[in-house]
Amino acid sequence: MTEFMFSLSALCRDSRARRGLAAVLLGCVGLVLPLAAAQAERIKDLASFTGVRENQLIGYGLVVGLDGSGDQVRQTPFTQQSLTNMLSQLGVTVPQGTNMQVKNVAAVMVTTRLPAFAQPGQSLDVVVSSMGNAKSLRGGTLLMTPLKGANGQVYALAQGNLLVGGAGASQGGASVQVNQLNGGIVPDGAIVERGVPTTYAQNGMVRLELNTNDFAVAQNVVSALNRRFGGQTATALNGRTIELRAPTDPQGQLAFLSQVENLNVTLPPARARVVINARTGSVVMNRTVMIDEAAIAYGNLSVTISPQQQVSQPTTPFGGGQTVVTNNTQIEMRSDNGSLKRVSTSANLADVVRALNALGATPQDLLSILQNLKSAGALRADLEVI
Repeated sequence: MTEFMFSLSALCRDSRARRGLAAVLLGCVGLVLPLAAAQAERIKDLASFTGVRENQLIGYGLVVGLDGSGDQVRQTPFTQQSLTNMLSQLGVTVPQGTNMQVKNVAAVMVTTRLPAFAQPGQSLDVVVSSMGNAKSLRGGTLLMTPLKGANGQVYALAQGNLLVGGAGASQGGASVQVNQLNGGIVPDGAIVERGVPTTYAQNGMVRLELNTNDFAVAQNVVSALNRRFGGQTATALNGRTIELRAPTDPQGQLAFLSQVENLNVTLPPARARVVINARTGSVVMNRTVMIDEAAIAYGNLSVTISPQQQVSQPTTPFGGGQTVVTNNTQIEMRSDNGSLKRVSTSANLADVVRALNALGATPQDLLSILQNLKSAGALRADLEVI
């Protein structure tokens, strides 16, 4: 049994320990001061103005100029159909029933985001992703592709050479690949053809939406705004939305919103939360997480399955009979002796991490340990599994 705690009185009786304790306390003071200063954040990092938002755009197009790594037409008939339609629009008639064996063309989906206040002529980066069985889009060129919004209207046109961050090679049945080859970007590949009207102020009233729903943060933001601009400039409607009284003239309104965005607000301690990704085995927790005193028992169980094949042949070539292959599977199970270990009450994240690391637990073990601690009421945090 291992106990993760020490006696302060025992440390004080030893001069060397006293000097070490003083160094630890000074280090803790130096650690607390930056953390306290980091709690003041700008409003632009905490919230956004209602109406100032991006819009998703999507389009379907073709990538040409591939080095034999495009779609296989027999397995992706929509690529051939798209190519036929494009050629017909360019005045090229393809006879009916023609089976085009084109390996340098790939059907792709093109996506981008239309930012707020975007004007016609502005350039946007686009993301190109293969939707067929193309092996690689490296070296390809995206043909003119209309990008539409949720209402079906065209807001931008995309075209240009692809930039693929991956690389690969194959020879004699062996292959090697680095990163993804079936996707890439076209820098400044889309040109905005139509803007979206952005309205963020109505009758001099502007709404500020917090990124998270927190009444304490909303109250601190309202207090900071009223101290800076006076009167009843800001009013909290709920834990997320804050209403502001802004100047009515455009120039004064722009200056006011700029000052609002850069105003620092002191934040209250964040809500304790532990996020577990069950697929990757990662565990992330913020610094307000605490663990009450608890006892944990865990042990590792490993199972090894080894399939083997035994071949039985005739004793002589002329003895008749046939060769018989039988499967023989061996199963081995090993279980380490589990031990009951005590975890003391933790004061901060450093103590939590130190206690869990002292258990020798892997990230996969932590998934079960934290879930069980939450069920037992020893974990003072919200547990979120994604």
